Amino acid sequence: MRTPFYDPEVRAALEAAGTLGTVGAHNLKAVRQARREWYSRVAVSDRVRRTDLSVPGRALQPDVRLRVHRRVGAVGLQPCIFWIHGGGYVLGSRFQDDARFDSWCQRHDLVGVSIDYRLAPECPYPAALDDCYAGLAWLLQNCERLGVDSTRVGIGGVSAGGGLAAALALQVRDRAELHINYQLLVYPMLDDRRVNVSANWDAPVWNPSSNAFGWASYLGALAGQDDIPHYAAPARANDLAGLAPAYIMVGSLDGFVDENLDYARRLNHAGVEVDLHVYAGAPHGFDGIAPATGVARRAVQDMDRWLAQRLGVARA
Repeated sequence: MRTPFYDPEVRAALEAAGTLGTVGAHNLKAVRQARREWYSRVAVSDRVRRTDLSVPGRALQPDVRLRVHRRVGAVGLQPCIFWIHGGGYVLGSRFQDDARFDSWCQRHDLVGVSIDYRLAPECPYPAALDDCYAGLAWLLQNCERLGVDSTRVGIGGVSAGGGLAAALALQVRDRAELHINYQLLVYPMLDDRRVNVSANWDAPVWNPSSNAFGWASYLGALAGQDDIPHYAAPARANDLAGLAPAYIMVGSLDGFVDENLDYARRLNHAGVEVDLHVYAGAPHGFDGIAPATGVARRAVQDMDRWLAQRLGVARA
C-alpha cells in the first residue's frame, strides 16, 4: 500500500510543535500533567463568562462537574451545545475547550456547556457515558437558569468526546427521556475492534498503540469480548435510524478515518441527515495542533457554517 498523503504545511507544524508520542500506562500520569499545563497557558478573552458547577450524577454515582460558557452581556435564551472533551477516554478535562467556546460564544451567540467525565482506566465504561447523560439531563432541566433555549440544544465532542457524543445520541434516542437537535462529531473514536486499514496506520498524533491502550482502559473487563455494548463503541450499533442530524469531520490521514467514513455511510443509509467532511492530508487533531494551516482554517470555517445553520433550527 502507498503511504497516505500528508499535507506538507500540517507536517511542518506538527514537527515544530511535537506530538503526544505513545500514550500508555507507563506515562499516563506524566502526559495528563503535561496536557494540563499546556491548556493552562491558552489565552482567552474576558468577553466570555465561565462558571463552574457541580451537579447531581446518576443515582448512587458521584456529582458531575460542568463548565458553562456564556458571552458577557448576553440577554434572553440562547441556543446551546453540550460539549465532551477528547483524550482517548484517558486524558483531558472540561478546561481544554475554553478557547473553542471563547470563539463560539461570541461568533454564534450560544451557551457552551463542557463536562468533566470520569476517566479510564480508573473509571471504565459506563462511568464516562453515565456522567455525560446525567450532565445533559441536568442541562435540559435547568435551561432557563442557564439562559438556554431548550428547543435548540445539541451535543458534540472531539475524538473520544466525539465517540461519547455518538453514544449519548444513541442513548437519547433509545431512552426517549431527553431531546437533542444535532450531534457534532469531530474525528470521533467509535470502533474498539480496530480492524480496518486506517486503524493500523502508524499515523501522527494518535498511533495504534495509544488507541489500543485507550480502548482497553475504557472497556476494562469488557475488552476483547465479542458482545461489547454499542453504547461503549457506537460503531457496533446495528440500528442507526432515528438519530439526531450529524456532522462528521475527519482528516484523511487520521487513524479514525475509515471508521468515521463507515459510520457516516451507515447513518446515511439509515435515513439520518449527515454532513461528512474529509480533509486531505490531515492527521488526528490537526485543527487544534496546527490551527494556522490552510486545511485547519477550512475545517473550522466549514464547521462554523454548519453550526450556525443548526443553531437556528428549533425542535418542533
